[in-house]
Amino acid sequence: MPEHTDVQQLQLEDDPFAGDWPARWIVAAGSGDVAGFRLRVECAEAAEVVVHVSADERYELWLDGDLVGRGPSRGEVGHWAFESYRLRLSAGGHWLAARVWSLGDDAPLAQLSLGDGPTFLLAAEAVRGELPELGTGTATWRAAALPGHGRRPKGDGYGCGARHVSDGRAYPWGWQTGADNLAWSTAETGREAARLLVPSSLPAPAQRWAEGARIRLVAEHPAGEPTHDRVVDPADNLDGEARDWQRLLDGTALVLPPRTCRRVLIDLDQYVCAYPVLDLAGGRDAAVRVHWQESLYETEPGAGKGHRDVVAGKLFGRPGLEADGIGDLFIAGGGHEQHSTLWWQSGRYVEVLVTTAAEPLTITGLRFRETHYPYEDRSHFTASDPRLAQVGVLAFRTLQACSHETTMDCPYYEQLQYAGDTRLQCLIAYATTGDDALARQALRAFAHSQGDDGLVKSRTPSRQSSPIPPFTLWWVAMVHDFALWRGDLAFVTELMPAVRAAVEAHLRTVDDRGIFHALHGWNFTDWVPGWDAGTPPGIVQDGEQHPDWPGPGRGVSAVLQLQLALVARQVADLESWVGESDASARYSQLTDQLLEAADETFYDTDRRLYADDLDHTAFSEHAQALALLAGAKYGDTAVRTMLQEPPEALARTTVYFDHYLFEALHSIGRTDVLLARLELWFGLLEQGLRTVIEHPEPTRSDCHAWGAHPLYHYVATLLGVRPTAPGMASVTVAPQLGGLEWAQASVPTPHGPLEVRAETGRPADVSAPPEITVTIAPTR
Repeated sequence: MPEHTDVQQLQLEDDPFAGDWPARWIVAAGSGDVAGFRLRVECAEAAEVVVHVSADERYELWLDGDLVGRGPSRGEVGHWAFESYRLRLSAGGHWLAARVWSLGDDAPLAQLSLGDGPTFLLAAEAVRGELPELGTGTATWRAAALPGHGRRPKGDGYGCGARHVSDGRAYPWGWQTGADNLAWSTAETGREAARLLVPSSLPAPAQRWAEGARIRLVAEHPAGEPTHDRVVDPADNLDGEARDWQRLLDGTALVLPPRTCRRVLIDLDQYVCAYPVLDLAGGRDAAVRVHWQESLYETEPGAGKGHRDVVAGKLFGRPGLEADGIGDLFIAGGGHEQHSTLWWQSGRYVEVLVTTAAEPLTITGLRFRETHYPYEDRSHFTASDPRLAQVGVLAFRTLQACSHETTMDCPYYEQLQYAGDTRLQCLIAYATTGDDALARQALRAFAHSQGDDGLVKSRTPSRQSSPIPPFTLWWVAMVHDFALWRGDLAFVTELMPAVRAAVEAHLRTVDDRGIFHALHGWNFTDWVPGWDAGTPPGIVQDGEQHPDWPGPGRGVSAVLQLQLALVARQVADLESWVGESDASARYSQLTDQLLEAADETFYDTDRRLYADDLDHTAFSEHAQALALLAGAKYGDTAVRTMLQEPPEALARTTVYFDHYLFEALHSIGRTDVLLARLELWFGLLEQGLRTVIEHPEPTRSDCHAWGAHPLYHYVATLLGVRPTAPGMASVTVAPQLGGLEWAQASVPTPHGPLEVRAETGRPADVSAPPEITVTIAPTR
């Protein structure tokens, strides 16, 4: 898939046409799922133009047969993105083309649409030279249905949409550059939809060819038979053919005889999100199926995945599958063809099942084009314990794999932007990359999703709703984080009406005693074994009746009470920073009332801990951590008491909520405990993982964004770099090495890098930009 080298994707803040676009949406009559649009452009002299492009649902833009870009960035229909590209056109003729598709209910859950089928929009501005007529609805764009596209089942990746069939026998090869193999007609003007077009403010994705792939198995396989129930047996390996397949991955063509079926297992040796790119020649009717897994599975149900480097004796797919797993199908048309997919796939392991027909098939290339948001780790954290840097590599890979046009909880199963997950992703990005474009996208997206009840959607964009009220509060905390780490109080002020509405939605169910009654929905907090679907004790699910609280809420919980108090205190900060002193004072007072009620209702004087429930029958690390972070009277005592309790005495935080536990440990100077709790992450290295898991084994997801938060704590907790004023105008550096001999990092700030090196028993060595006021505390 050649990519155009004379193109620049631009990041715009505003619509250059202020809503009055000199172009119209166009459609291809009767196009079905996938349509092609193309325009012949004649330039009397060299020209430079900027084209602004959108589609419903998705597009690929091509110039003279080379890929320019993909889009539009995902979002809500009411705020529909367009991308902008600077093109340099030499004198002479050019082909501008777009492949546009609309999959309806088979699209990914995060892919929204007006449902009008494939529609396309392009407007142009001159930069240099004469502007050729390029706009849709004004220039003579031609349109046609694009055959050769099909759908395959979603499989376990239910949120990621239907998988792809690329049929080379029907696909009109060369259509982007003028091939006359379709019934082209003038594109029709589509419906003028009531949607606000907004510029995608994201940079172009990072893309590179995956390297280091190796063949783990090449075996004969009965044609037409499934593979999901067949264990990987090294005795089946065809050593000579395996060497040929390895050479294919290294760039040497491979020929398969007629009437042959081979099962090939590829280990990418890294977790990747990538477009598979398959180059074929001849072999008409041959089928090449490319399936993906994060890891292979043990054969016993519930046994999990075991060591991720091990493939022998395992299944390519979880036990109990009734059909083979997740992936795409490419069918050879007999010519020289390059096949790929409409959307990327993800995982570490790839299973290729090749079945040839009456002709030999030549595979001239099999490559994987990685793609992710262009995060770069600028922190360069190192420490006396080398395992920390090793976990850092694993964690940053997790952040990259879960960052694309939106943040994502996981790339393999859902690909959804959840507020709770996103808060941690943004903190990691601030502390390691200094890049806030994806964070701004998320902050705006959740604000735009806010309903009349004041709650933001727990995940957005998404065609299916999953109300998680605590995630509304974590979105408010995201605004607070942004203000501290990045500044831009004008942007924060823009978000404040939604912030206030979100908090007031929760305060409405606070009773006269100051007790918060949980809102309707899934009050997910953490994947704690024994909790009902991650909901803390004291809370009932919708459809049930709480015996003690028949009112408007769904029960009471210290965890949710203290979360609300913590966030109310953050709102008081925000109001102060945007100049609303009276509102700040009000939220400070409300915070105090919530904490007083928590102390009276949930604090257990005998155990010196906060109980989760009214009857004081359940206790968790979650409640103690939030009590301390919110400023509860006994919070410090509760956390210190918690550390003296045996592990089974309290429900323990898991991967996600460990972040809040680590924040509490920072507050009391017990980073030795933090380092001990990192044993879970050190264990991932020992188990061959390349990314961080969703929750303790057996886990569903091998790559879950929230588990990357140790990267944040390297900077903010171990090195103690914490902003104390918006935009890091002032920063405290209070290293807590927790037993490490030394640690160092470069912390990106809005003013430039802040360098820190801390050694036990010595003052920290700090170099900061002059715009930052730094307070250095003794190293502990």
